[in-house]
Amino acid sequence: MLAVSFTVPLLGAMMLLDSPIDPQPLSFKEPPLLHGVLQPNTKLRQAERLFENQLVGPESITNIGDVIFTGTADGRVIKIENGEIDTIARFGSGPCKTRDDEPTCGRPLGIRVGPNGTLFVVDAYKGLFEVNPWTREVKLLLSSDIPIEGRKMSFVNDLTITRDGRKIYFTDSSSKWQRRDFLLLVMEGTDDGRLLEYDTETKEVKVLLDQLRFANGVQLSPDEDFVLVAELTMARIRRVYVSGLMKGGVDMFVENLPGFPDNIRPSSSGGYWVCMSSIRPNPGFSMLDFLSERPYIKRMIFKLFSQETVMKFVPRYSLALELSSSGTIQRSLHDPDGQVATYISEAHEHDGYLYLGSFRSPFLCRLSLQSL
Repeated sequence: MLAVSFTVPLLGAMMLLDSPIDPQPLSFKEPPLLHGVLQPNTKLRQAERLFENQLVGPESITNIGDVIFTGTADGRVIKIENGEIDTIARFGSGPCKTRDDEPTCGRPLGIRVGPNGTLFVVDAYKGLFEVNPWTREVKLLLSSDIPIEGRKMSFVNDLTITRDGRKIYFTDSSSKWQRRDFLLLVMEGTDDGRLLEYDTETKEVKVLLDQLRFANGVQLSPDEDFVLVAELTMARIRRVYVSGLMKGGVDMFVENLPGFPDNIRPSSSGGYWVCMSSIRPNPGFSMLDFLSERPYIKRMIFKLFSQETVMKFVPRYSLALELSSSGTIQRSLHDPDGQVATYISEAHEHDGYLYLGSFRSPFLCRLSLQSL
């Protein structure tokens, strides 16, 4: 009786609490079995950690020769040369200690090298930038404050650039949710992500694909006839044709992935590396799959718990996939409990090594492909 007297008021209070999300039911196929090419292994544990506790959240990686560039969670774009870390740019200001500091501090995410040896970088909060890594000159190409086709960009995520530097294709993950609320974006299943095109000569911007649920990594094909875009919440990668006879067309490159895809980068085999931000274990229990058709549970979870608390229940399982040029999974690299490579976001191939970015770990990882 005493338990009931406490439980009823508690349930009543929970019903009165507001939930920050208004999710709709989503439908998924059963995740692919982790057998065959997806058989779990420990290949990612062969990676070595670099610059541990000297940088945090090196989300995306690029290189000019043997010089490595990345953006970090404290708002910096850094250069790593001869074992030394050097800050070459900041897009924001002020303290960069908590997630609530991010909008003013800035958060550099996708980073690429252009044809003239400059860096093109997207900041989740600030927009699209060009950075000269040697003179440290920073040029704002497109501000997030400028609405595109009537909607603001709240979460600029990744980019890919043509060889001549004329076109930049980039993602805005959501018009509603900022990067600091990425878990709310995933759980709500908001379909306001976009793939956009920026013309560096005319300065024009246009939307190529809309209604994406968490538009994430992007990658041009070797022939530059299509762009791949990861739709994280739906565990799939879409293909958007940007030149040739199929220009303007959209189809599915790969769906029902064994995890939720983050950045996409080219592999030396002519295919693509894709990192999973979180996996969908089968056999096993996938929390996001379970909750997808139970929006009422999602609402209740975020009435009671913070994003930080919920993140503690996300498995530390790390998984990188190599896809063929047609989207077939060629091989998979695993670290089942994130012992070495944790929270991986990108696999950047350079000179026989795979550099693994992370959206929150305090280190880079480097894996020799010859050792696999």
